[in-house]
Amino acid sequence: MEGYKKGHLYFASESVGEGHPDKLCDQISDGIVDACIKVDPRARVAMETATKTGMIVLLGEVSVDRTQVNFEEVARRVCKDVGFNSEDVGLDG
Repeated sequence: MEGYKKGHLYFASESVGEGHPDKLCDQISDGIVDACIKVDPRARVAMETATKTGMIVLLGEVSVDRTQVNFEEVARRVCKDVGFNSEDVGLDG
């Protein structure tokens, strides 16, 4: 690759500020993982979260019975905990 030196290690990372949608999505996904593990410590969880103004979308699969974890409740709780509690801030948990 042009501009890269052989034997050198290149590192890149992403950082977003408090309240950024990426951070909210990560926290919601983490909340889903935690809720599933609470039900079944051996749970398998592959969860992604997407969000936009007024909307949250959960994408993925879990090994626990869907009746054991209220995914909507977890997402709403995380939103409220983070401070997304009004349409004035873009999302009302």
